[in-house]
Amino acid sequence: MSTVQEVNSRVRGIRAPVNLQGLAACISEQIAQVMAVCLYPELLKEKSLPLDVRQRAQKLLDMCSGGSVGSYSTTSIGLPEVQKSISEFITRRDGGVLSHPEDIILTIGSQKGLSVFLNLLTSGEGKTQTGVLTPMPCPHTLPMLLDMTGLALVPYRLFEEQGWAVNLDELHRALEAGRVHCEPKAIYISNPGNPTGYVQDRETIEKVIRFAATNCLIILAEEVHQGSVYGQDKEFISYKKVLSEMGKTYAETMELVSFHSISTAYIGECGLRGGYMEVVNIDPAVKKCLNFTPSAPVLPQLALELSLNPPRPEDSSYNSYTQEIHHIEDTLSQNAKRALEFLNRVEGMSCQPSMAGPFLYPRVHLPPHMVEEAKRLGVKADVLYCQRLLEEEGICVGAGCENGQEDKNYHIRLCIMTPPSTLEEILARLRSFHHHLLEKL
Repeated sequence: MSTVQEVNSRVRGIRAPVNLQGLAACISEQIAQVMAVCLYPELLKEKSLPLDVRQRAQKLLDMCSGGSVGSYSTTSIGLPEVQKSISEFITRRDGGVLSHPEDIILTIGSQKGLSVFLNLLTSGEGKTQTGVLTPMPCPHTLPMLLDMTGLALVPYRLFEEQGWAVNLDELHRALEAGRVHCEPKAIYISNPGNPTGYVQDRETIEKVIRFAATNCLIILAEEVHQGSVYGQDKEFISYKKVLSEMGKTYAETMELVSFHSISTAYIGECGLRGGYMEVVNIDPAVKKCLNFTPSAPVLPQLALELSLNPPRPEDSSYNSYTQEIHHIEDTLSQNAKRALEFLNRVEGMSCQPSMAGPFLYPRVHLPPHMVEEAKRLGVKADVLYCQRLLEEEGICVGAGCENGQEDKNYHIRLCIMTPPSTLEEILARLRSFHHHLLEKL
């Protein structure tokens, strides 16, 4: 193609990401011991490495064709041994509710898996175009994925004053509004909420499932922050578990696809791009279509298996692994509490508590002069705020408009998964910047 006009119109119309990260590129990379041995099998002979590390690496290498991570995956949907291991993890997680290996599809990250499934849903134009009920705020990559796959975004609001909880009346309002211009066929759920950190309770999940069943909607459940719940008296309950306990009417007919990834929680191996989706009650003929997707590389499949099946008490690496995980858990929990208290004391800011995940999502009250300046520059006001914060203080945060916030309540997405001393400096610089901004009034 010789001109941009020849590019697919859907691609040209995609909402461009703000990409503030490009202004503050910072790459960090860690390779765990087991993965290091998988990459360099000669380390199997290294006696200084714990025995369970070498045994685990050998087991993983035995899963690969030719005993090498450079091999192709043996099936298009993943290594059978990894599928089995993931299904065992889900069964343990859900208190014995069976998960079947054939329902597990390994993907190049959770977002790629979601993209693959969204492509199956895409059909129609105008009022017959497939629509997806989407929370606002939502994960910042979701609007772009819906644009790319040609699906209509049907927004349903999460109410800040309710702690970003899902509201059933709002779901009904959004569905009726969506039916005016498209044909809603799915509802996207983020639990724990991304970027809000809200954790849904069993009652809420049951209401959403009944709503979806009544209106013939497939549930797309993004559950990537399930391993990082720190809110007091809060626990993660999967949609799969609740569905299975609601009786045969729901358990055997309700279509559900859930997504998980190694990019989040306490492992945080973003660069390896490993994820999976579990498909429940999906027609076998439809499930066959997922076999046409490119298989996930072997290395992230092995990393995913490791993250979901950590060392056990009888393993020599158990104590060191447990200490590290507890340290990360405590740090994230304390950071969330500290940042919440701090932000709610800053003039012109307010923040709802986060119960899980690496983000806080505070509201920032922007002065009129910044809103007007943003209009003159042709950018969103919260984007201008984030750009100035980065340029003046070296702090990179996400703009709320990336998460679908289109009202006048501006927000930023603040990552709190950082050493406490670094967090203190970030918060101090954020307060200094915001106070200086308000002083211009």
